[in-house]
Order: sequence, then structure tokens, then C-alpha cells
Amino acid sequence: MLSVFEEFRARIVGIVEALGAEGLLPQGLATAAIAVEPPRDPAHGDLATNAALVLAKPARMKPRDIATLLAGRLATDGDVEGVEVAGPGFVNLRLLPAYWQGLVRDVLAAGTGYGTLAIGAGRRVNIEYVSANPTGPMHVGHARGAVVGDVLASLLIKAGYDVCREYYINDAGNQIEVLARSVHLRYREALGQTIGEIPAGLYPGDYLVPLGQTLAAEFGDRFVDAPDADWLGLFKARSVEAMMALIREDLAAMGVVHDVFSSEKALHDGDAIDAALKTLTDAGHIYEGVLEPPKGKLPDDWEPRPQTLFRATAFGDDVDRALKKSDGSYTYFAADIAYHFDKYRRGWPEQIDVLGADHGGYVKRMKAAVKAISGGDAELDVLLCQLVNLMANGLPVKMSKRAGTFVTLREVVDEVGRDVVRFIMLTRKNDASLDFDMAKAVEQSRDNPVWYVQYAHARARSVQRNAEEQVGVAVPAAGTAPLHRLTHDAELTLIRRIAEWPRLIEGAAEAHEPHRIAFYLQDLAADLHALWTRGREDDSLRIIVVGDPELVAARLALIEAARLVIASALEVMGVQPVEELH
Repeated sequence: MLSVFEEFRARIVGIVEALGAEGLLPQGLATAAIAVEPPRDPAHGDLATNAALVLAKPARMKPRDIATLLAGRLATDGDVEGVEVAGPGFVNLRLLPAYWQGLVRDVLAAGTGYGTLAIGAGRRVNIEYVSANPTGPMHVGHARGAVVGDVLASLLIKAGYDVCREYYINDAGNQIEVLARSVHLRYREALGQTIGEIPAGLYPGDYLVPLGQTLAAEFGDRFVDAPDADWLGLFKARSVEAMMALIREDLAAMGVVHDVFSSEKALHDGDAIDAALKTLTDAGHIYEGVLEPPKGKLPDDWEPRPQTLFRATAFGDDVDRALKKSDGSYTYFAADIAYHFDKYRRGWPEQIDVLGADHGGYVKRMKAAVKAISGGDAELDVLLCQLVNLMANGLPVKMSKRAGTFVTLREVVDEVGRDVVRFIMLTRKNDASLDFDMAKAVEQSRDNPVWYVQYAHARARSVQRNAEEQVGVAVPAAGTAPLHRLTHDAELTLIRRIAEWPRLIEGAAEAHEPHRIAFYLQDLAADLHALWTRGREDDSLRIIVVGDPELVAARLALIEAARLVIASALEVMGVQPVEELH
């Protein structure tokens, strides 16, 4: 499916080629940079193209001369009502109402499949998101990465990509030992020991109590006074298993389901890290050297020493990066290289990581590593999600008793609902901080974008029900809708907004910006509400007009087209459309 913008771009490229064949333009001009977009000012028309501007230099002609040639041919197009050459050489087009009316028919025929594209051409994309440490329940900050990653996956699928949703379990490292020791404390507590205040450095949340009780029931007092070597490995494994079950439940409450769960521990236990570093070594990207001291005040423990280094600066990073610690063990970075190499070898050359803002220093080094280890064949994009400020009526929400240190994601979902959480998390771009006011999120007002969009969908359904009850007219089939009756500017404005949906999908997918869907939905809902409101103020624009069933059918078709696009966009966002509001 082509958007109106891509359709007219193709027509303009055809005109350029025809003009070349006729000798009016040089033949073989590159047309890749030609774009067709909505003009900044709607008063200038429906479409605008930069074709004359981008062709002027290679054609060695003045932009306005090329624009005049293009305008002359476009004026003969059967869908074009008017053409204007503007500014240094832009060409503005105004389309006939019949073209826009036909677009409503296309939407009715396609249903919620309208906007589904093939631009991805089946390209394989791996999206890793959430990947919270398996040390406890997810907090509200994790929700943002979960939604951004999950909706981006749906968006890319809508655009024709082959997508894998992946979760990387950080089940190696010191935090897992701390978790196991925290669980051992709860295990002793379950056996009747007084543990007192949770020692500093251990996880204090009550969510570990059930696991301690389970282990006490299974093993009795076998590990109460046993040396660490007897129980630490077992408690690590059981703790990670239990925490991942908890995380999966939290994600399910958000409607997030991953295709693949990968283990960091498995990388360390096998030869994956050695294999990845050998690949880099064989390519000449690893060497023994001494790093320059960090800028500013030196850390107390810093000393110049020979290290195993990845030549990250050869691939765009600021400094080369250490791969081994002073004790000879691998750094986290080495394991991350092996993990991304594993994804590449599994057949995912395009990779996206959705991470918290505290991973900002990670971006350049990992992009460099992915480029180096794949020989330039793989590409990594990293989306950083800024903090979520959780509030209620403008005041910060107190921390959770259950988690001990933060408000859990599950508490927020249970309070305001999954759909609300998913929508609100996309009301700002991922790299901007987000205020999530739990009271405002369920408020029924125009200031609440979730309610405003859902109300538009519910209003469309209400209008359809009322039309059947009051005048006996239902939404017509695509082939029978009398769309020629849709001629008012308010109706055409709504159709133009509907027409932006395929282009929105394309742009958001290519930019990896799922928040654009939430922004678009608010604009589409505003146009639908505006049309309904104008009908209350102007009888000629009422949707249900007694005595004119043809006009009612036409307007019901338009309302249905808008509803279908709203439903389609909400489907990509993982939000359930509301049939009626109470």
C-alpha cells in the first residue's frame, strides 16, 4: 500500500523520466531525494514537492524552470485540481475532492489493515528491551522501556519487517550473589530465626519472603549454618528463576511478551566470549596497551597498566575499551560484545537496544563493537529512555512497601490499567523525561490524551448506533458508500488526516520513533471531535440528517474510516479500543 505522498512521488518521478525522454530535462537524473510532503501551511494546498530544487544542480537548470515544467504536466493529472509554483521552486498541489473521497473507500476496504506497508521487505530486526536485572519486581521506570520496545516491534511489523522481541537476562555478576544472600536471609527467617533489620547492601523487599518460605519447606534447616559453597550456587539459580517468573508476570500484565530470553550466565559458562574476542583479535581489533588517564580528577584506584583493549576508536568511539579486569576476568563490555555477536550469528544483522538513560556511555562503544565484529555487516541502534516521574495529583508517589525502595510496575498497572500505562509512556519521545500523574491518567478530560483518543473511538461507535436507531442507516460497504457527498472542508480535513497514517507508519518505523503514533492519534481524535462539534453548531454538518439517508451513509463511512485508523493505531500501541465510555 502506498500513501498519497508516495503515490504522487511515483507520479512525479514518472514525469521527470518522461521529460528526460523528450529532451526537456537531462536523462538519467537521480530521483531518490525527491520528496512529497504536506505543505507547512495547509492554505498552500494538499501536497508539496521539492523535486525542482533537488534536480536543479544536476540538470544545470534554474529550479523554477524545472518547477514550471513539472507543474504543466501535473496540471493534466486527473486527480489534481490546481498546481502552483512557489518560492524558489516548490510545487504545491491541490487534489480534487474525488481523490480524497476514494481514499475513504480504500480505508473501508482495508479495515484496520490500512497503513500496513511492505517497506521493511522482510528485513530481520532484533529488538532487545526491558532486560531488567532479575533481582526483584519491575519498577515504573522499566515500564517505559517495555512499552517503547514493544510498540516499536509492532510498528516495524506493521511496516513489513521480520522482528524478534528479545530479553537479555543479566544473571551473572555481583548483583546475583547479593540476591542469593538476601534470599538466604529470608530462608532463615522462614525457619523461625530473627533476622532483624535487613543489612545494608542486601535487597530489603518483602517480595523475597515467599521464595524464602519455599526454600525452607523444600530443604528444611539444611543450609542454615552450611558454608557458602554448599548453598550459594543453588540459591543463585533458584532466585533468578523465581525473579524471572515475577518479571514475566509483570510484563504479561503490561501485555508484553518476548520471543527470546537470552542468558548472560550462559555466555560466561560457555565459550561465547572467547569466540567473540577471537573474531576481533583475528581481525586486528584487539591489542595489549595502556589507556590514557581519564580526564579530570583521577580515581584513587587508577594506575597505568597493560590491558587487553578493543580498538573502539577505529569505529567511532572516543577511547579504546578494556576487555579484562585486573584479576583477568572479563569486563561487562566483553560479555556484551559476545551477546551482540551471538544475535548477529543467529541471523539478526539489524539490532536495536532499548535501555535506561544511565547507559548513555554505553552507546558509542557498543555501536563500535557491533560494526567491528560483524565486519560492517550489522548495525546497532540504541534508544535511551529517560526517567519517569511518578506522581499523584502533582505530588511524588511514595515508595512501595513491597519492593522496599521503589514503586512497582504492577502497582501502577493495577491502579490505572494496562492501556493507560502503555499510552502515557508514549506521550513523550523516549529521550525526554516523562511525568506520569496517576490521577490525571484516569481523568476524563481533553487534557488526558488517553481518554481523549478513546473517547473519539467510542464517539464514532455511538454515532453509528444512533444512526441505525434514529434513521435506520448503517455504515455502508466500501463499494456502495456514496462518498461523492463528502465535499465540505471539515470533512476533507478529516480525510487528509486519515491519509497521513501510512506515511506516519513509514516515518516512525524508519526513525525508530513509536511515540509518533500517540501524537498522530491525538491529532486525528481532535479532527474527529471537531467535525462532530461543528455538526452541533451547523445543521448542514450534522452526521445524522433526517430525510437524507445518502448523506448520512456518506458521513457514517467517513466516521468509520477515522474509527478504523484509530483502532489500527491503538492496535500497534497494544491498547484496546473502547466501544463506549461510562
